[in-house]
Amino acid sequence: GAPTISIFQKPAGVIPPGGSTTICCSCQCDEGEFDLYKGGRRVRTLELRDSRAEFSISNATQKDAGGYSCQYRDGGAVLAHSETVEIWVQEFRLPEPVLSVLPGHNVAAGADVVFRCTIAHPNAGCFLYLEGWVKEFKFIPKDEDCKLSHVHKGNEGRYSCQCFTRNVSFEWSAVSKTLDLVVR
Repeated sequence: GAPTISIFQKPAGVIPPGGSTTICCSCQCDEGEFDLYKGGRRVRTLELRDSRAEFSISNATQKDAGGYSCQYRDGGAVLAHSETVEIWVQEFRLPEPVLSVLPGHNVAAGADVVFRCTIAHPNAGCFLYLEGWVKEFKFIPKDEDCKLSHVHKGNEGRYSCQCFTRNVSFEWSAVSKTLDLVVR
C-alpha cells in the first residue's frame, strides 16, 4: 500500500508578520522527494532526509498565509498526499500566555493531567497545541482548563498554547513557551 505521510507546523500556531515557522512533512519512507503545495500549486521540492522534509517560512507576510499540503514522490510516481495545514499570519495584540501542567511535567501512566493556559486578558479563549498534530489539540474556553484523563504514552509530547479574542476580528497572543509532558 501507499505510505502514510503527515504534515505539521513547528512551532504550532499563528505567526506574526516578519515571524518564521517550519512546515514538516514526514513518512515511513527511505528515499524520494516531497513537493510542498500551497492552494493547489507546487511551491517547493525537497529530498527526504531521515524520512522527513522541512520547509521553512521566514520573514512571513500575508502572502505566506494559506493551506499547505505535501505530496510524496519516488521515482517520479506520486505515492501519497498529506492533509492540509493552515498557516495564519496575524499581528500579536494580546500578552503572551503562560502554560502550566498539573500535577507536573512527569506523570505516571493512568494519571489525570490538567493543562492551564493563563493570560492577562478577561475575554480570551486559547488553543492548546501538541507538536506533530496537523490542527490544534484542544480549544480551551475562557477561564477553563484542559483535563486529560488516564494519560498514556500517546499523550507525551511538546505542548504550547495561544490565546485570542473575537470582537470585530480576531486578535492573537504570541505562542506560550513550550512544555514537555513525559508519561512513565
